[in-house]
Amino acid sequence: MSPELNSVKKKYHLASGYPAPHFINRITKNTYAMVLAGGRGSRLHQLTDWRAKPAVPFGGKFRIIDFVLSNCVNSGIRRIGVATQYKSHSLIQHLQRGWSFLNGQFGEFVDILPAQQRVSEHHWYQGTADAVFQNLDILRGKGPDFVLVLAGDHVYKMDYSKLLAFHVENKADMTVACLEVPIADATAFGVMGVDENSRVVEFAEKPSNPAPMPGKPGKSLASMGVYVFNTSFLFEQLIRDADDPHSSHDFGKDLIPYMVSKYSVFAQNFDQSCVGMGDDRVPYWRDVGTIDSYWEANMELTKVIPDLNMYDREWPIWTHQEQLPPAKFVFDDDDRRGVAIDSLVSGGCIVSGSTLRNSLLFSDVRVHSYSKIESSVLLPNVQVGRNVILERVIADKNCRIPEGLEIGGNPERDRKHFHVSPNGVTLVTPEMLGQKVHSLR
Repeated sequence: MSPELNSVKKKYHLASGYPAPHFINRITKNTYAMVLAGGRGSRLHQLTDWRAKPAVPFGGKFRIIDFVLSNCVNSGIRRIGVATQYKSHSLIQHLQRGWSFLNGQFGEFVDILPAQQRVSEHHWYQGTADAVFQNLDILRGKGPDFVLVLAGDHVYKMDYSKLLAFHVENKADMTVACLEVPIADATAFGVMGVDENSRVVEFAEKPSNPAPMPGKPGKSLASMGVYVFNTSFLFEQLIRDADDPHSSHDFGKDLIPYMVSKYSVFAQNFDQSCVGMGDDRVPYWRDVGTIDSYWEANMELTKVIPDLNMYDREWPIWTHQEQLPPAKFVFDDDDRRGVAIDSLVSGGCIVSGSTLRNSLLFSDVRVHSYSKIESSVLLPNVQVGRNVILERVIADKNCRIPEGLEIGGNPERDRKHFHVSPNGVTLVTPEMLGQKVHSLR
């Protein structure tokens, strides 16, 4: 281990007891968060034809990436880099408009790090580890003691300062945040085994036969894609991996399995750092990477008491929002009443003599008279004509739903024109409706 890394460990080691707030502040102040936001998210099909997955709208007014960035800011981590790649223009525009409030005079910033072929003229970011490796010069220039590596495409609320304190207290080289998942779903994750001290002793990326947790045969312990590294150690491992011609340069596939048997790698269960767990004490974390999971996560928000609390003023979700007028509901005739039941309606919306049930409307949506919207998600600037019926529908930004059209409830009919998910959710885009839309998604 390098002398520099040893000095970092000594600097932050406590003999015993939970760290005091000022101690945590010192850790977070000396942490650089690298958010990996370059993925396409192909399982979201046409929702990511024109935008990267982290830029997909979620929850009525947010983008998916807002959750991880809000976790950083709320945790006291104000030095952030966002690595972008796939169709990143709308994501970059969102970051510029919504995340410029950090004050550079106090060392707070969000750096946008698009793939630039900085290391080689022959390839862009080749894997999660390579995305960090290609920005080593930027990381060196920031001089952090710790690097927090984060995926930019999950929805959750987490206090990263608790993860960092756990990392320091255990004198770890690397720490992985983990959560318990059903063993049937674990094939999509990095699955690990830990000893009684939470040290990782096994790690397998997306195994075909995931190992169950001791005493919990139906559960596996899965990586959240949230990693803490001592900076010098991270540099050593990235350089070593970059020189390996057989590596795919991915944290889960290559670096973590290599490090587990040779270095001090620990795991912290998400329930120790999750913010705002409900009465059932199950930590909220969603990978909204499929049409069905995206729809389900948005529908959950319409419940009387949703698992994700977006009204928590102590842990707010920050985003860019335009100055829009309040939502408006008009007409009160028996056959023409503007009403919303168990629904979320954002600013700028007008519901004119139509009924919404269990639905979520993003900003600037117009619903004209005599229509029925049920269990549907309408993204910004959607217009719904008269006498339209939508059921279990996701309508992408800028869709113009023609008068009298019925979508949902008949998968065989809908598949002729739209994308229908395995669970019967219908995705509608302007292109599917024969409409050309040139504005950004």
